[in-house]
Amino acid sequence: MLNKDEILKRTNNGLDVFKHYIPGQWRVGRNFLNPLYEDRKASCNIYFDRRNGCYRMKDFGNDAYSGDCFDTVGKLKNLNCSNPKDFIEILETVNRELNLGLDEDYSPLVVAISPKPVRESKPNPSQQPENPKKTKPYSVVQQTFSARETEFWRQYGITPDILKTYKVFSLKEFRSENSEGKPFCFQSLDAEPIFAYTSKRHVKIYRPFSEIRFLYGGLLPDNYCFGLEQLPAKGDTLFITGGEKDVLSLVAHGFHAICFNSETSNIPQHIIKKLSYRFKHILLLYDTDKTGLESSLKHVQQLSDSGVKRLVLPLAGTKQEKDISDYFKAGNTRENFMQLFIEFLDNLYSDTMAILKPCEIDFGNPPIKSEMLISINDVPLGTQGNLLGITGGEGTGKSNYVGSLIAGTI
Repeated sequence: MLNKDEILKRTNNGLDVFKHYIPGQWRVGRNFLNPLYEDRKASCNIYFDRRNGCYRMKDFGNDAYSGDCFDTVGKLKNLNCSNPKDFIEILETVNRELNLGLDEDYSPLVVAISPKPVRESKPNPSQQPENPKKTKPYSVVQQTFSARETEFWRQYGITPDILKTYKVFSLKEFRSENSEGKPFCFQSLDAEPIFAYTSKRHVKIYRPFSEIRFLYGGLLPDNYCFGLEQLPAKGDTLFITGGEKDVLSLVAHGFHAICFNSETSNIPQHIIKKLSYRFKHILLLYDTDKTGLESSLKHVQQLSDSGVKRLVLPLAGTKQEKDISDYFKAGNTRENFMQLFIEFLDNLYSDTMAILKPCEIDFGNPPIKSEMLISINDVPLGTQGNLLGITGGEGTGKSNYVGSLIAGTI
């Protein structure tokens, strides 16, 4: 049974969960730098709480990271332990990512979700939202990826293991209702495959060769973010792309990436703020068509406080050549993209480097050695071109000391 006590029992009272999510060579009972943000003082500690019978983390530098293993996972996955639905998702995440096997009876082959019936009551108009979101009922029938479907993903470098990690499945059938409540059904064909980006509460359908390419089932969250739960605790660079396929293509080439529902979707600033503590660089990598360029420019301006930048690919912006998936499909390698990224950083920090250039020391032509003015036992205290500060409390003789130094110098 999937519950908190059972997870603690199978993870050495939560210690194994901390070991899975907290990187580094830390030890129980010893202070260490918290790797989940830019910690500068080793004041984080994982210890056994005898009162509650589980391991907990205490961070004296940032108490927001203190708590048990479930609090830590919630922090990393942007979930709130105080929210019952979020806490259930935290339990499911730990069970899944640590392979605890607490939900072995669950079968992913056929899934059906429909709204729960509720008792009719007269709503209070003042308490009703203007446009309440409805859960769209749906059912899917999964199937094994065919050779043709596998080749579709492989042209972008995406392997079956990556698809499995990101919970992408091939569907034989998808059923749901339209906006008028009328049922409809799509079935997979060789020329029109159906893929599903799945989650616990919703599914996003992708039909790359069909007229209707994207569909949804369940309740798509306002802050939908694909790839967020697969991110590491810390990293160097994070790319925000325009779609799920672009995320998978970047991951296949060794980069970290996420995407929101679309390029025009609002990007939650609180998510980016948290990610900025985990990644040194966050870059928008949108399509190079008109919509992608305009959207990325707007988002960069909105997220400037978090240091978000944008990288524009050297692509024509046509339907066949506009995103990072097309870039890799055209034969470009990880090394080609890395070179593009390095050139971007060079241009970004060119002004800073120009300012620092005069500060570099030319060892072939070193600066003239400053003449020593004041010393004690041949140890220089004051040299030409430098300031010497004398500090002390009132009445300690600072003025007399400075006067003696000046007299000795003269």
